[in-house]
Amino acid sequence: MEVTSTVRKPLVTGGKTYHDVTQDICQYVENKPPKTWLAAFTFSFLVLLVGSYAVVMTVWEGIGMWGLNKTVGWAWDITNFVWWVGIGHAGTLISAILLLFRQKWRTSINRAAEAMTIFAVICAAMFPVLHMGRPWLGAYWALPLPNTFGSLWVNFNSPLLWDVFAISTYFSVSLVFWYIGLIPDFATIRDRATNKISKAIYGGLSMGWDGGAKNWMHYEAVSLILAGIATPLVLSVHTIVSFDFATSVIPGWHTTIFPPYFVAGAIFSGFAMVLTLMLITRKVYKLEDYITINHIELMNLVILITGSIVGIAYITELFMAWYSGVVYEQYAFLNRATGPYAWAYWSMMTCNVISPQLFWVKKIRTSLAATFILSIIVNIGMWFERFVIIVTSLHRDYLPSSWAMFTPTWADMGVYLFTFGLFFTAFFLFAKFFPVINMAEVKSVLKSSSERKA
Repeated sequence: MEVTSTVRKPLVTGGKTYHDVTQDICQYVENKPPKTWLAAFTFSFLVLLVGSYAVVMTVWEGIGMWGLNKTVGWAWDITNFVWWVGIGHAGTLISAILLLFRQKWRTSINRAAEAMTIFAVICAAMFPVLHMGRPWLGAYWALPLPNTFGSLWVNFNSPLLWDVFAISTYFSVSLVFWYIGLIPDFATIRDRATNKISKAIYGGLSMGWDGGAKNWMHYEAVSLILAGIATPLVLSVHTIVSFDFATSVIPGWHTTIFPPYFVAGAIFSGFAMVLTLMLITRKVYKLEDYITINHIELMNLVILITGSIVGIAYITELFMAWYSGVVYEQYAFLNRATGPYAWAYWSMMTCNVISPQLFWVKKIRTSLAATFILSIIVNIGMWFERFVIIVTSLHRDYLPSSWAMFTPTWADMGVYLFTFGLFFTAFFLFAKFFPVINMAEVKSVLKSSSERKA
């Protein structure tokens, strides 16, 4: 009953008119950025520059700069890859699935969530490419190019190749979906532009949009088609990522629960990152009338649901390890909880299972400070989840003689830092030069609200 009453709250507050919506959102594209934006952008760009040194040294010296060893062949690189791919899930979910279900509350957050998806997938793709050691010689070998290599084909039975197809498809569809949604807003900025350079740039980006009925008809048709294509991608991409592990015979990986568990975890972490970004954007750009407490509460409910699913998955894993009677599986989970990486396991359980349950309390899920802190805690916990799955399963498997510990080096941390700098620098540039909220869809919400009142 609480959810129903929440949905009926206004999605845009302050008695806004169409002109107000245009002015409030376009002013940050047209005018000089606020000092808070400049400070945040400068910091993220400095992080990008510092992290670039680690990337350059990794390419120059090879991945021996990382803490990998013969036992733990996957570590921070694949942990970060899965983590970034998971973060990219919320954008497509908010844009595609909620569009198909006609959920109006998505309108103020879908633009930034879609941008987040693009940037997160770019960050994720860095890690497999760098892991190749000499990407300028080997990156294109993952592509199915017939006869180019003397009839040498890629291994289509490998889930690693499935990743290439799934993530490249996901990125392509998400990019097109994001750009199509921007076209009407680009046209608005074009029409308001006062200098020739801005008018030419946004005129090219708007692709001749004139706002006629034919334009809108094609826009809505393409949006629905792309939403229909993107919806199965939300489920398939992280399912295929989970196959990297589930199709192996390593204790702790060889499990059929991974596909749904990974998808729920991806949505869980993705929504947490959207909240982190939107709360910052809301404060910096003073968008309280558009990103309302109602939006934040509904997103917190999604985090609560997906966090509970992830918690059930953890308990199911433990139960199946015990019930199977397989000593290797039982030891893998015992080692996670009591072994040398127990600190990571219990950090994961605390952040992912316990912290989201606080959102059962309405006062907490409508609190901006609590939401911001918990959104960061959730993403820390989801990083630990991927670390626990990958490193603790590898460092002690069937052969005690090959057991080893993994310790990250400064290069591991530096490359991870680089992706943070890249992600936030790209997001802040997006927030400056593109409308961060979908003006056209917000106006449609205002129109439907006024029609109901009439």
